[in-house]
Amino acid sequence: MRELSVPAVVSIGPDASLTDPVWENARVAPQAPAFARPGAGGWTTVTCAQFKDEVVAMARGLIAAGITPGDRVALMSRTRYEWTLMDYALWACGAVTVPIYETSSPAQVAWILSDSEAVACVVETPAHADIVAGVRDQAPRLRDVWVIDDGALTTITAQGGTVDADEVERRRAAMSADDTATIIYTSGTTGQPKGCVLSHRNMLSDISNALPLLEGIFDARSSTLLFLPLAHAFARLIQIGAVQARCQLGHTADLLTLSDTLKSYRPTFILSVPRVFEKVYNTARQKAIADGKGAIFGRAEQVAVAYSQAAERRGGPGLLLRAEHALFDRLVYGKLRAALGDRCTAAMSGGAPLGARLAHFFRGVGITVYEGYGLTETSPAATVNIPEAIRIGTVGRPLPGVGIRIADDGEILIHGDLVFRGYFNDPEATDAVKDSDGWLHTGDLGALDDDGFLTITGRKKEIIVTAGGKNVAPAALEDRLRAHPLVSQCMLVGDARPFIAALVTIDDQAWPGWLAGAGKPTGSTVADLHDDPDLRTLIQSAIDSANSAVSQAEGIRTFRILPRDFAESTGELTPSLKVKRTTVLEMYADEVAALYTRS
Repeated sequence: MRELSVPAVVSIGPDASLTDPVWENARVAPQAPAFARPGAGGWTTVTCAQFKDEVVAMARGLIAAGITPGDRVALMSRTRYEWTLMDYALWACGAVTVPIYETSSPAQVAWILSDSEAVACVVETPAHADIVAGVRDQAPRLRDVWVIDDGALTTITAQGGTVDADEVERRRAAMSADDTATIIYTSGTTGQPKGCVLSHRNMLSDISNALPLLEGIFDARSSTLLFLPLAHAFARLIQIGAVQARCQLGHTADLLTLSDTLKSYRPTFILSVPRVFEKVYNTARQKAIADGKGAIFGRAEQVAVAYSQAAERRGGPGLLLRAEHALFDRLVYGKLRAALGDRCTAAMSGGAPLGARLAHFFRGVGITVYEGYGLTETSPAATVNIPEAIRIGTVGRPLPGVGIRIADDGEILIHGDLVFRGYFNDPEATDAVKDSDGWLHTGDLGALDDDGFLTITGRKKEIIVTAGGKNVAPAALEDRLRAHPLVSQCMLVGDARPFIAALVTIDDQAWPGWLAGAGKPTGSTVADLHDDPDLRTLIQSAIDSANSAVSQAEGIRTFRILPRDFAESTGELTPSLKVKRTTVLEMYADEVAALYTRS
């Protein structure tokens, strides 16, 4: 199949806005729980009526501060309730939210404030305010900087007493579905971030057509804990989906205590990027090995995968497999589910491909991971696996209202109301990715099967062409290699080279356990042992396993273990944990050269 378009099930009216569900929820279910806020005594419920009142109060304060319809206001904070409150308050007074990752560098902050022409900036901490102050000369339109942790939101709300509440209603009534709701700057793996202009129609079309397919997972009976950065379009989609579906939403940004927070909040579903699911699996496996139960976990893993695979066949799992699954449910799987709070039965994954084996493992454990696909430019979800139509190894079928086309060179094209208007202040870049018929050229490569399920095979710009002319898409091999518990990141190289090689980093959390098990000196660093024969033998076995899935010409011939892991703070990763390939190639040019001079 080369193209599939699915009719929309929900049409967005000309006057619709993202604030409409807030007002509707307060009208039809005022006492229903909308949010849960963490505190010293546990979680405190915020009802639908309370949330609407807080949004109106904050919007009045913003109006008093001089925010006018169409103004861009930057928002730089970790994931927390106040982020969501400010987002909806800005929409309620007709403004445009411009998210900034709280980990952004001063240069990135300066670029976004300047390019978006932001008139105000809401930051979380005084440290963030210092970053903004240091680049303020590069943002000539910036007037106000408000610091959440210094009580600025209380001050803004208090100032709103001078503004008639009817002014908020007048501004909402004057809004159009085609007004800009947000400008999200893509983190990107190359070049300056570009501002994706998304309208209320874009985002409403996306979530309104997705929710009917997710009933039973994402509805008024469900709850989720949001821990991805809200500057990421995927997390933002879940935010607006939770409000629209009256799914109770909690926030946390402390990943070090995430396990305890999940146990106390007890979500019914979670969302994350594949790297987090890999870490959950690897941590559980390493703990089992450390406790002397590695063999039990290994067998439990095999049974979980086999059970999930059998569920896709006619007749389902056999009697013996069901019996083994029941045994390991008591010994292993139940503990994994308990780590998520006992109620979680589903997860949503996006941002990068999730390996099929990992997806089968989690489904076998009792947590089905529904993988989807999209870009910031598509609001962001364009395809998704759903309970009634899931095919592991794919990113699902197009959402209602979405068209998917596979170009002659394998590139994925997307069409529909969810496709962004363009890049802010950059018509040339817009024309480069969006044709005259509204089809978005994603830069991703993929294929549609006969049932309309989309499989991602790589990115056009990441295709490696060896000196022998072999085209290699690195994603599949990299995903398989990252599945090893000791591997954190890997990046294939080999463009214009005689063969494929890999740069590999070691997982910091798994490292102490490997040192102890391998009899190495406690406290040794990866830098100390990156050429250790035992370590290289272990990584070579992981590479051999990954290579078994591809042809000899596509396989990894040799590798280098880098002295430290990739990180966002050191520039190798985007905030969504994607590897910046160009940056890595520049930073580790000597290591890459060594792969080909010593082999």
